[in-house]
Amino acid sequence: MSKRAVLLVLAAAQFLMVLDQSVMNVSISQLVADFHTTVTTIQGVITLYSLTMAALMVTGGKLGDIWGRRRAFRIGLVIYGVGSLLTALSWSVPTLALGWSILEGIGAALVLPALVALTAGNFEGKARAAAYGVLGGVAGAGIAVGPILGGWVTTNLTWRLVFAGEVVLVVAILLGTRMLNEPPKERQAGGLDWIGSILSALGLALVVFAVLQSSNWGWLEPRNSPITPLGFSLVPFMVAAGMVVLAAFRAWERRRERSGLAPLVRFELLRIPTLRSSLGMFVAQNAILLGIFFCVPLYLQVVQGYDAFKTGVAMLPVSIAMLVTAMGATRFASRWSGRTIVRVGLGMLVVATAVLIGTIDPKINTTSFAVAMGAIGVGMGLIASQLGNIAQSAVTDADRSEAGGLQFTAQQFGAALGTALIGAVLITGLISSFSSNISSDSRISSDVNQQVGIRLEGQVSFVSTDQIRTAADEAGIDPATTDALVENYADAQLKALKTALLAAGFIVLAAFFTTGSLPSRPPGTPEASGEAKASAPA
Repeated sequence: MSKRAVLLVLAAAQFLMVLDQSVMNVSISQLVADFHTTVTTIQGVITLYSLTMAALMVTGGKLGDIWGRRRAFRIGLVIYGVGSLLTALSWSVPTLALGWSILEGIGAALVLPALVALTAGNFEGKARAAAYGVLGGVAGAGIAVGPILGGWVTTNLTWRLVFAGEVVLVVAILLGTRMLNEPPKERQAGGLDWIGSILSALGLALVVFAVLQSSNWGWLEPRNSPITPLGFSLVPFMVAAGMVVLAAFRAWERRRERSGLAPLVRFELLRIPTLRSSLGMFVAQNAILLGIFFCVPLYLQVVQGYDAFKTGVAMLPVSIAMLVTAMGATRFASRWSGRTIVRVGLGMLVVATAVLIGTIDPKINTTSFAVAMGAIGVGMGLIASQLGNIAQSAVTDADRSEAGGLQFTAQQFGAALGTALIGAVLITGLISSFSSNISSDSRISSDVNQQVGIRLEGQVSFVSTDQIRTAADEAGIDPATTDALVENYADAQLKALKTALLAAGFIVLAAFFTTGSLPSRPPGTPEASGEAKASAPA
């Protein structure tokens, strides 16, 4: 059996798992038009996809231990393929959400942890480290291909063809799974922890859903909140409820361990400093990446009027830079520590975010924008080249599947949180800036100001200035006042985008605090070997 053929099957699965999320991000405007919905609704569909994976990833890893990793891999691919087919044929937002967010999310939650364990079971030593490096690079390739492929297909044909093509790829991967060696099953006393699965999924869902709704309900002061406990928005209460459920989940897991039953998560793994630090970086990395990838297409499509293909081309520098850097940076590991490489990547992201904020103007500076995109890709590529191998090197072979589940849970939770948080900051900033602008503009009467204020109390979406002009005309507002409203809204758009990107920059700065326990020595040195022994669970 050719190891290259085995790696090709695993890499194809990794590519498949990351492709359509980037396709969705550049197709937002077309999805809004096709389903006659809003940007906020599509944001919810995108977030639900990430949340489904985040909530079920550890459960998927445990099912792989019980069923066998290759069987779980195959079942996950079948579910994912059915979801892709339904997405391609979807006729409404609910069917889109069922196919893409739910079915594909469930399929990915089975495939990805099994993929980590199958990689460990089919490769050893340096070949295993190289295989993880290739998978990291392929993940970058999915992000690289997604915007340009999705943009071209969406503009010239239809976004549905991407998902139809995924069905074909799923079939090809399934045919190749017979080449994969099956790692030994791990005996699970008491079977799957269903109560733990429900508690963890519910806790994560409450927290992320609350953040997502903050743009509509308000963070603290209620705007459109369905209920107002103690006069506040429902958001902080939902976040608190989610934290309580997650605390109950941890208590339940400890109870199972005391009873001699296999828990869903062995929290002793989280006591490993290197693993804990890498999981924190996975959350931060995906929160930053998905947050930026949510804002930038809106700037290009809604403000600049780009179509999906032109958006993909404009974002190509970040994709290419991430792919090349992720696959090439593994060579740096023999001279630099993982901690150093990750920190250099974060430093690149700080600079890139500052440059990107400076390019958010009514007329885009394409050169500065391309430089910022390329710098983001380099920073993300440096980080992506290290984290997977660091996380897997922190545990023994017996714990790789569970560590893989935690790894992808952190990734998808970060992606969901980043999309929701940055999206909420964007909408909140838009409302605040627009309200402030029109209140201080003497060209706008108090009556019109009041009308706009009432509209802003409802559900707000990030729309084009043409839509604002049309809405004002339909409301019977005179042309001079309409021009003033459009001018103020255009200014509010730019301020909101800059605020959202600034929030992403703060996440980058916060991520530095998670790097303290990453390896401080290059692999293979005596000091690094000592770190690895200290990190391994007893």
